Amino acid sequence: MLDVLQVTFPFFALVLAGFVAARRGLLPLEAIPGLNGFVLYFALPCMLFRFGAGMPVAQLLDAGVFFTYLLCALLMVAFALAVSLNRRLGWNDAAFGALVGAFPNTGFMGVPLLVALLGAAAAGPAIVTILVDMVITTSLCIALSRLDAAGEHGASMAARKALAGVLRNPLPWAIVGGAVFSWQQWVWWAPVAKTVSLLGDSASPVALFTIGAVLARSRMQAHARPHGPLLWRDVLPMALTKLVLHPMLVGSVALAAVSLGVPIDPFALKVMVLVAALPSASNVAMLAERFGADNGRVAMIILVSTAVAFLTFSGAVTLFH
Repeated sequence: MLDVLQVTFPFFALVLAGFVAARRGLLPLEAIPGLNGFVLYFALPCMLFRFGAGMPVAQLLDAGVFFTYLLCALLMVAFALAVSLNRRLGWNDAAFGALVGAFPNTGFMGVPLLVALLGAAAAGPAIVTILVDMVITTSLCIALSRLDAAGEHGASMAARKALAGVLRNPLPWAIVGGAVFSWQQWVWWAPVAKTVSLLGDSASPVALFTIGAVLARSRMQAHARPHGPLLWRDVLPMALTKLVLHPMLVGSVALAAVSLGVPIDPFALKVMVLVAALPSASNVAMLAERFGADNGRVAMIILVSTAVAFLTFSGAVTLFH
């Protein structure tokens, strides 16, 4: 356990550093969108491109991992909606609660953390799960969030807008570009390759620091929420669902799929479970704010899951060892 904590501690310490910096005013809140923009449009695409280009393309087209993880994501969304919908939480809030319960922080935190723990080969299965969550899980939950007032037409319109947002997102294109380079065995001109490498190396520390800053900002602005007082029963169960139920579900479904003959490599299975054990993705809070959902609840779920994951994720890694 101590060996695992020696690897995981710096990652969570960077999140804490960003949180403290924003809370103490060392990082102006106005600077957070700039940090997000740097990570989303420069550093993280370069990191994902580099991983994609450096591994066999077959790992990025692993149908067993893709469909097994997709089934688990759909089950998580269905379960979260079933336990969340009530008189206080309509489709909009419940849908984003489901997204925050099913979408791990794989891009900003998971890929660099898993590579540090398991080696560069862990990036392949992790990238497959990113594609599932960014393209399908997110689009589905955004469409479901529109069922409150807009009806079927509104849901279909929201789904189209979500897919348009996916097409504008640089991360899937970076993964596709890396796969093409791997397939064709292309290489960058050396100065360009060095630039991509420098940007990719900056992704992990800046992304983790930014996660902490985003969580601090959401916490500081919680008093302005228009949805009434935040209740722990709306936060804690979903955070624990993300950290405990999600990895157990992925592990169980993957083992069942293997027993039925689905070709899933044991190493990829391990990566899938550890991806599911990650805390909730921080970008869900920004999506919830954009679509008028209870951003305070979503941000608190992310904050609690990130804090508790220091122990639960490290415990999951220790169990695998």
